[in-house]
Amino acid sequence: MADEVLTRCEGAVFTIELNRPGARNAFTRALHRALREALEEAADPAIRCVVVTGRGPGFCSGQDLREFGEVAGSVAEALEQNYHPNVRLLRALEKPVLAAVDGAAAGAGLALALACDVRIASSSATFVPGFAGIGLVPDAGATFFLERLLGAARAFEWMCSNRRLSAHEALAWGLVHEVVPEEDFAARIAEAAAEWAARPTGAVAGTKRLLDTARGSSLDEQLAREAAAQQARVESADFVEGVAAFLEKRSPRFTGA
Repeated sequence: MADEVLTRCEGAVFTIELNRPGARNAFTRALHRALREALEEAADPAIRCVVVTGRGPGFCSGQDLREFGEVAGSVAEALEQNYHPNVRLLRALEKPVLAAVDGAAAGAGLALALACDVRIASSSATFVPGFAGIGLVPDAGATFFLERLLGAARAFEWMCSNRRLSAHEALAWGLVHEVVPEEDFAARIAEAAAEWAARPTGAVAGTKRLLDTARGSSLDEQLAREAAAQQARVESADFVEGVAAFLEKRSPRFTGA
């Protein structure tokens, strides 16, 4: 895997670290390719939680504009070749994905954080739409995720105003799940990842899928999806363990099976 992305596996937790700190982890074609390889590796069933983060002083500052003029073909083609596969891979992972945001998440870097399931921010993190600031519309899935997280009215105003949000403002809006003091950030990310990895991975993945389909489904369609997903869960080893732990009044020891 190229040096643009660093990976490490600790137990059942797989960390993907964007590694262009001198450019605040801005996206290039090489970074996209390396991220794709890492996400494909993260699909391993032995991995039960994925952490996405950035090396150095920023999470991800979006597209590297120095490379933007070198893109061959149309911008639409470049998005489909570079950004879209990684957004799809992220959402397809059958396990929780945590964005550990320290520093700025801007433009397509913000979209990357939004594509993750859980966002934990350091107290110094900032969130910047970025696109309108250079005369562009949001892309890389930003409108899809922000409409769901914030509602259309707030998402529209924020995207168009290009206002920088602090970590605590993002928490108040529901954009992130937790804000952690800078000095405690690394320890809290490790703790949160371990907590997620210990949960019933199949149930977590099933819940993720059901919520992804809920917005565009009728009630009857969603009831049918829930029933099918539940049938799969009651046949799982984690369900057997969960019931046994409940009856024995102990903490469950889920394996992800």
